[in-house]
Amino acid sequence: MLDFPPTNLRDLRVSYDLDSLTEDTAPADPHVLFNLWLQDALAHELPEPNAMTLSTIGQDGGPNSRTVLLKGLDERGFHFYTNYESRKGRDLAANPQAALTFLWTDRHHQVNVRGTVRKLSRADADSYFEARPVGHQIGAWVSDQSAVIPGREWLEAREVEMTTRFGEGPVPCPPNWGGYTLLATEIEFWQGRVSRLHDRLRYTRVEGGWKMERLSP
Repeated sequence: MLDFPPTNLRDLRVSYDLDSLTEDTAPADPHVLFNLWLQDALAHELPEPNAMTLSTIGQDGGPNSRTVLLKGLDERGFHFYTNYESRKGRDLAANPQAALTFLWTDRHHQVNVRGTVRKLSRADADSYFEARPVGHQIGAWVSDQSAVIPGREWLEAREVEMTTRFGEGPVPCPPNWGGYTLLATEIEFWQGRVSRLHDRLRYTRVEGGWKMERLSP
């Protein structure tokens, strides 16, 4: 049998009583509400406020999830950057449908986003890559992301190799590294409420705008 920690997980509960989310107060555009909640997370100095779970459909038909960082949001969608040859890159090349989840636990907020992903331009990738710390730039050249490697020593040897190769820089953006954007077709906002009677508002993209609906908690 599994030896679980002594804490009884069934008894772990939090009372959600900070705020409410109603149709009367929610903006017509979900991106406005998302920005308000993101700014709220920043104002309360939550750790990694731009962290999001990216869920993709694997090439075997099963789901894959991992945490990445939101690096932009505009009319093109939610932006993130990665290695095109990583597992998520391969998943998206085979099936560009994906989902994002943002969880700001301390504020009792969660946002779920579904939509279609496409690559950002090379100019976007170069611009963001140039703004990264040099160590992060070197790391993008070092890592064959998601590939099996023989050990930590191999990674450290590659780091020495690439640091020597590029010297003082500049470090160019690798050709297999770049950005993606997810254009939302559906965005759901979850506001924790007392007695688990949470507020859930779902926005669905329709011609000319968005349709808002309340979901049962």
